Amino acid sequence: MTAQPPDPEPGKTPDLEPGGGVSPGGTPPESAQTSGLSHPQPMPSKAMPVAWLILIGVLVVLASGFVVALALGWLKLG
Repeated sequence: MTAQPPDPEPGKTPDLEPGGGVSPGGTPPESAQTSGLSHPQPMPSKAMPVAWLILIGVLVVLASGFVVALALGWLKLG
């Protein structure tokens, strides 16, 4: 079984005028589009991921320091 071409055959397309135009009120059939983007995508900011990494790093250091302080007896809870 062979795949059908993505574009319709012009001879069998309804409402197609000679030369490839479409009669008023007629809608051309859809065909596959593989074109690129209409405009370049904006580059995402790198500030937020860096800020999150720094915040998580600070929280890890604080939590580790708290655990070490408890283990060495520098802090007394309760």
